[in-house]
Amino acid sequence: MRGANQSSVCEFLLLGLSQQPWQQQQLLFLLFLGMYLATVLGNLLILLAISLNARLHRPMYFFLSNLSFVDMCFSSTTVPKMLANHVLGRHTISFSGCLTQMYFLFTFVDMDTFLLAVMAYDRFVAVCRPLHYSAKMTHPLCVLLVTGSWVIANSNVLLHTLLMARLSFCGDNAIRHFFCDVSPLLKLSCSDTYLNEVMIQTEGALVTITPFVCILVSYILITRAVLSVSSARGRWKVFSTCGSHLAVVSLFCGTIIAVYFSPFSSHSAETDIAAAVMFTVVTPMLNPFIYSLRNQDIKGALRKVVAMTFSSPL
Repeated sequence: MRGANQSSVCEFLLLGLSQQPWQQQQLLFLLFLGMYLATVLGNLLILLAISLNARLHRPMYFFLSNLSFVDMCFSSTTVPKMLANHVLGRHTISFSGCLTQMYFLFTFVDMDTFLLAVMAYDRFVAVCRPLHYSAKMTHPLCVLLVTGSWVIANSNVLLHTLLMARLSFCGDNAIRHFFCDVSPLLKLSCSDTYLNEVMIQTEGALVTITPFVCILVSYILITRAVLSVSSARGRWKVFSTCGSHLAVVSLFCGTIIAVYFSPFSSHSAETDIAAAVMFTVVTPMLNPFIYSLRNQDIKGALRKVVAMTFSSPL
């Protein structure tokens, strides 16, 4: 057999919803469609509100707008393909399409993690070093942090995509998932996947876990600073906001760590799919609500966007 993967398997079957009874498929289709529309609408409103309001052209909202953009792209790499497969009754994806989907999906996963870490650092400086905030969080630094995140994310995912592209696939081509994920692809390969697994457990773990640790450290330092505040109302406001942020971060990073950094032999399709739904669909939908509904500036800007939309002449 030649070294090229395409010589044995030219396409994969994304079983996704097709494994469920027909009535459950219909319910899941409507559920995923509703969550996807909510994700796109929520994040699009955040982008519009920030771009149209000059008062929100500050570091915190610059990072939030980038997070909203990434979340829209994040969900769009998997959910529309799954919904289209269900409507058309086709479940195939080409080998190159599979690798492309995997590349963009995990680029946005890494970007989400990096942006959450950068936002946590921004809040740390704002709460713990308020007098130095303007001097530290300059516009060039903010651009550098986002640009550096894109460079690292793309470099990391390109490495794993190239390692996946060198594998051979023969025989079974059915992926028990709704997108091209690393774990089921490695199980289908008839090549030696040891290098892939080692790189995921080492380099991949370092890229994913490091931002999570930075987020935890930032919020621990924020908590210590807030405890010294004499105002009980001020403490409760910060704790409630930080608590909701940490809940989303823990949900997002926890499911990723559980799926991709545990032994691959211990994975079950059902568990992986449930965890994947949490970080590919649920978290991008929750982010605009968690990071915005407690923010008076964002709520005011959103009201203006909605008012402009309904007051504009047809």
